[in-house]
Amino acid sequence: MNVHDERWPEERFRQLRQQADPDIDKVVAEYLQAQPAGTGALELVKAVVAELAAAKREARAPSGEPPASEIFDALDFVRDLPEWGDDRELLARGQAVFADHGLYQSAALFFACLPMAYAEMSSAKVLGGVSKLATHSLTRRVAETGQMLVDVMGLKAADSLQPGRPGHTTAIGLRILHSFVRALVDEKYADRWDTERYGPPVNQELLLATLFDFSVVTWEAMETMGVLLSDEERTANLYTWSVFGHLMGIEVCRDGPLTLDDVEPISARLGRLLEPSDEGRRLMAMLLQEMEAFMPLGWRKMPRSLVHWIFRHAEHGADRVPELLGVPKPAWWFTAIFAAARSAHRHSWLAGPVDGVVRWLVRKAGRHIVVALIDRHSDGQAAFRIPGELAHAWRIKQSNPAVKTREIRRTVRSKLRAPARALKGPRQ
Repeated sequence: MNVHDERWPEERFRQLRQQADPDIDKVVAEYLQAQPAGTGALELVKAVVAELAAAKREARAPSGEPPASEIFDALDFVRDLPEWGDDRELLARGQAVFADHGLYQSAALFFACLPMAYAEMSSAKVLGGVSKLATHSLTRRVAETGQMLVDVMGLKAADSLQPGRPGHTTAIGLRILHSFVRALVDEKYADRWDTERYGPPVNQELLLATLFDFSVVTWEAMETMGVLLSDEERTANLYTWSVFGHLMGIEVCRDGPLTLDDVEPISARLGRLLEPSDEGRRLMAMLLQEMEAFMPLGWRKMPRSLVHWIFRHAEHGADRVPELLGVPKPAWWFTAIFAAARSAHRHSWLAGPVDGVVRWLVRKAGRHIVVALIDRHSDGQAAFRIPGELAHAWRIKQSNPAVKTREIRRTVRSKLRAPARALKGPRQ
């Protein structure tokens, strides 16, 4: 065991599991006590979501108005970056990983990061229970997660994590929201939440796992897709996510960034969080149903197939994720690609063509989902939007005629698939 392994003993993870975010929780508790009698945590969670959306809109397009209102002002949400976290060149390089490989990272969000979150027991219980009370649309929550990724990583500008900018506002807003979620669980589910087993909702261990989902799990998924990041790119990307983690109140990012030496020991410990749950299976089924509705005709089973593909050789128990979540079998034609891939490992001349086919499928699937989220959620309280430079790089047309054409195509697909859904059910 080397010095880095010694930093991550099992006891440290047990402590992280039982630790929430005492600094922000204390302020939120005082704020809740000051509210009028009869004001519940659920109403305040909804208010936080609305204020976060307003603050992010102001951060993207400043109007001169204050970026937030009551809750944000009361919690003094403007915080400077840590002394170790203001390396603008390294932040820019970390963000460039997304800007340069955005469609692959977007695909990784849908086919790897979210399934990993659903396979983490306490995460699934929060997402499948508490979050549903505040936002009833799974697709909306997925769009909000995608917007977070864009705001933190997709602007290709090192100042997005500076105070008042979109990435910074997102981090502080999520930290506040997580505290309100803990208050909501305490108010509505205290008698049903097993704190000894799961720790407090959105605890430090789960926050660390989430940070790894967006960084390490994403790299590994991209490698399966045929995109291999250099150590320099991974170091910069993990540094940027560590700064974001510091702003979110993640304990292990308090005094310095995570490094590549931390990846293996942390990944090995976090593997034990993966368990089957009714909430996780339900969330995965809903996600697949939504994603498959976005696919072109003949490609409906592409998302489930890519989930199987990405996790097939995953380490630390993550290869069990499709089974834990009850992901249906891949399409028959994708099974043929699996077979070709296995053959390619034995015959190197096949590797290039097979990898090229998979990369093309991944880009196409990721692009269809991103376009669908833009079309469905470009307006409203928590709109999903991407910068013009990304839309151009990903060849996503956002003109009214283009949006209308895609709407017609979706309507046609839905009508053509309706008889099959009625006969087979949404998960066949």
